Order: sequence, then C-alpha cells, then structure tokens
Amino acid sequence: MISILLADDHPSVREGTIHMLERESDMSITAVSSGTEVLEMFKQATFDVLLLDLIMPGMNGLEVARSISEQNLDVKILIYTGYDIEPHFNLLIENGVSGFISKLSTREQMIQSLRCAVNGEALIPIRLLKQLRRTDIQVLHAKGEKSLDRISISPKEQSILNEIASGKSNKELAEIFFMSQRTIEYHLTRIFEKLNVSSRGEAIAEAQRLGLISGLDLR
Repeated sequence: MISILLADDHPSVREGTIHMLERESDMSITAVSSGTEVLEMFKQATFDVLLLDLIMPGMNGLEVARSISEQNLDVKILIYTGYDIEPHFNLLIENGVSGFISKLSTREQMIQSLRCAVNGEALIPIRLLKQLRRTDIQVLHAKGEKSLDRISISPKEQSILNEIASGKSNKELAEIFFMSQRTIEYHLTRIFEKLNVSSRGEAIAEAQRLGLISGLDLR
C-alpha cells in the first residue's frame, strides 16, 4: 500500500485530489491543511509520498520540505501547485523535493508521477530539467607553488556568493533563501572557511579569481 500525505490549504483541492486518488486500490491518502500539521503527522505516522502545496499560510512548502530533509525522514516530497515553480526550482531540489505535479494534471498524470516517485524516479518538464545544476563545483585553489587545496562549493553556497556580490545584506539573503539570518551567517562562515578569507570583500574577490561568480542568476 502506498501511503500519501496531502497538504493543501484549499478544501476543494483536498477533496478533489482525495477523490482522484482513493480510486486506486493500492493507495491510501491522508489530508491536512497546513505545513505545521504535516510535521505533526510525521510524529505520528510514516508516509511514502508527501504531496505538498507550495504556497500555504504559516509554513510554506519550501520550509516544510527543508524541515523534513533536515530530519532525514524517509519520504518522497512532490510539490503540488498551480504556480510557476521555475524561479524556485533549484532551491526546491536542494531542499529535498523529488518532483513536481501541476494541479492542472490529469488523474492519469498524477498517478504516474506518484508511482514514479515511490520507485525512485521523477517526471520533470524538460524546461525545468535544463536548469539542473551539478551538485558540486570543485576548483583547485593554489596556496604556494607546491600545494593545492581542493575547494568544494555547493550550488547553494554559489548562489549566496552571487547575491553578496550584488550587495545583498544578511537580512535580504534570509528573505531570498527562506532562511533565518543565523543560518545565513552559518553559510557565510562556511564559505569564508572554504575560500580561506575573513570578509565579504575578500570572498567576492577570491570567488571572482576562481571563476565561481558569473553573471547568471543561480537561485
């Protein structure tokens, strides 16, 4: 039996989705209306798939996905939305999302996406697939003539580098990446350590020297 947890704050969407899925004999569905309820449900039960609305009052879908990912909960997270997720695609993937289902999908498309997720596969539109970044960017950082230190910069850290290069404050970074300012400070500390620098200005200069900062929007 495939157990599904649906989170959506619109009653009509919940009811319609439940009606579509309950016709499958091997699927069971539980529905809640908020991100907070999602986290409470995971304290009480386990689910194979979380069908998660992106825009909800209180905790949004990204915040819920991040929390579940940080807890290492064994569940496939599918964003279920009628909005364009392209601007947030990489950020969602980095925070544990396994795939996406449009609220305009047919019943057959939804069932197929859910079964793919359970099997460790994902159905992603080609226009979004092209956005996928390498999960790790490595450069060789010369320290003297005889030693080379390998620096591993994650996509999220590279995104932060691009934003601080454009002059964003910690508060602005927190809003862009849906994080607390303390978490942003932690990421900046990690970036400074990797680049062997002690300030934003030095980090920008070193990132430019290593070719880590481009004119692309990496969010």
